Amino acid sequence: MEHQFLSVEEFNRQLQQWNGQQIKITKHEMDDVDKIVMHLQDISYDLNTRRIDDYVPRYNLLLKGDGRIETLASMSNQPLPASVYEIPLENNTLYEYDGEKFFITTERGVYKIEQVYS
Repeated sequence: MEHQFLSVEEFNRQLQQWNGQQIKITKHEMDDVDKIVMHLQDISYDLNTRRIDDYVPRYNLLLKGDGRIETLASMSNQPLPASVYEIPLENNTLYEYDGEKFFITTERGVYKIEQVYS
């Protein structure tokens, strides 16, 4: 399958099929790279209606499940602080799929989501 851009609805529909699977999220934000491996148990979205400024995102993608985060800056591997990983979303966020991986591109960074096969 070739690389394609998705609407947020198409992205959600395809990502929902990965519920119950092991996934890896790679976040590239400025000079920071984090890798999160989690057992995806639920996918939901959050709307922030009380934004004071543009630093707080309008929406969040909430990936729920148990997992571990590896921060390359500190070379550490720790459990997620909560059983949810948030990806900030805006109206101009781009959603892409290449047949194996999802890419979410925001003004803050790029997030890659892929399945992990053991």
